[in-house]
Amino acid sequence: MPSRDFLVEIGTEELPPKALDNLAASLEQGIVKGLNREELNFTASYRYATPRRLAVLIHELQPQQADKTIERLGPAVSAAFTGQGAPTKAAQGFARSCGVAVEELDRSKSGDVEKLVFSLKESGRPVQDLLPRLVRDALEQLPVPKRMRWGNSREEFVRPVHWVVMMYGNKTIPALLLGVEANHFSYGHRFNFNKKILIKNAKDYEALLEEKGGVIPDFNKRKGLIRELVENEGAKAGAVAFIDEALLDEVTGLVEYPVALTGKFEEEFLDLPPEALILTMKSHQKCFYLVDKKGKLLPKFITISNLQSKDPSKVVEGYERVIRPRLADARFFYETDKKHSLESRLQQLNTVIFQEKLGTIYEKSQRVAALTTAIAERIGADSTLCSRAATLAKCDLLTLMVGEFADLQGLMGFYYALHDGEPEELAQALNEQYMPRFSGDSLPNSKTGIALALADKLDSIVGIFGIGQPPTGSKDPFALRRSAIGVLR
Repeated sequence: MPSRDFLVEIGTEELPPKALDNLAASLEQGIVKGLNREELNFTASYRYATPRRLAVLIHELQPQQADKTIERLGPAVSAAFTGQGAPTKAAQGFARSCGVAVEELDRSKSGDVEKLVFSLKESGRPVQDLLPRLVRDALEQLPVPKRMRWGNSREEFVRPVHWVVMMYGNKTIPALLLGVEANHFSYGHRFNFNKKILIKNAKDYEALLEEKGGVIPDFNKRKGLIRELVENEGAKAGAVAFIDEALLDEVTGLVEYPVALTGKFEEEFLDLPPEALILTMKSHQKCFYLVDKKGKLLPKFITISNLQSKDPSKVVEGYERVIRPRLADARFFYETDKKHSLESRLQQLNTVIFQEKLGTIYEKSQRVAALTTAIAERIGADSTLCSRAATLAKCDLLTLMVGEFADLQGLMGFYYALHDGEPEELAQALNEQYMPRFSGDSLPNSKTGIALALADKLDSIVGIFGIGQPPTGSKDPFALRRSAIGVLR
């Protein structure tokens, strides 16, 4: 019997987009690991992932395990028989443990010693008998922190399961997975092609879904298409589309067949800090932003729809109608925050706990101010400016904008400090205090920023270690590892 392709597809309700590709990769790894354990050969493996399905295709999987001979060595022949050739208790015990008579045992040289040996020929099992358990094991080992149940079933998975496909070549493999009987029917796009798709052969899976189901099942292929669509839409608008890789991955996990659309918003919103506009578009609407050739933000955005609409303009209007209130909220937060200086918020930091044993954010800022001054003297920075920067460093945590967008901490401090008339280097230091925020991020440029960033990180490291709560293998709530790496850099 020739080798054939093996396919398993788990059809679900919408899966978490940020975890989608990792789930598919883990399922593929689990199945490949199981095939290797069962000594089943194949030529390649492929994974597929859309919001409604996880699938793995194994190319040219052998039809059954190879036959093999299992040998078990027993006692030396010299100890197995008496001088008259009668079997000893050692020989009898070994034969009994093997379930045969002494006469059925063979002899084999092991080094210079001849020993009794039991040989058993084991026929290879067909893949149809092995694959259901193998897939079940791979599903159970998926990295799913929280599993859910549905209906009256006791099965658990990341999302409710609606269909299962499991095929070897053109044959369906009978199996019950996650409470669903496997068959050879998949389903197309929820809105555009919501119908059963008969899969006659596992090898046709990807082509069938694309041609008859309106679904691009390959995550990376879909991701590449989205990148191309966004770049083309930007070029049509005479602009450059900025593609954030994390957002691209998330959007890829939200659609089965991408359609790129360009929308716009009022130019008056460009008075807001560009980072606030960008974060609003990214976080709330999953949109890509556009800049002109000089890098200036434009009042336009590109969204990826999961719907091939007969009237795309209506879809665009819908996105514009939703994004406008989000931008209006950001403008309200910004204008309201500017009515109060950073310094006026200083005493309110007494109401925010940094760590129970280390006091409030206000107390931390006072410690950091003293340490920043000492560091400033060592590196030739303005100690007065450094002390002032450290005093104001955490005040933006109480602003509406940072309350809505935590990722803007420090950056909003920069804008509000400039609005309050603080020196530009001080304002810059408020943003630089968190640098580097991630691996490969820029380091502070100003001496004030260097002193503040070092002091803030050192205070956290020494304080948390001092109370006996260092990071563990799985938990680092105060990001001490990142802080330590930042200090070293």
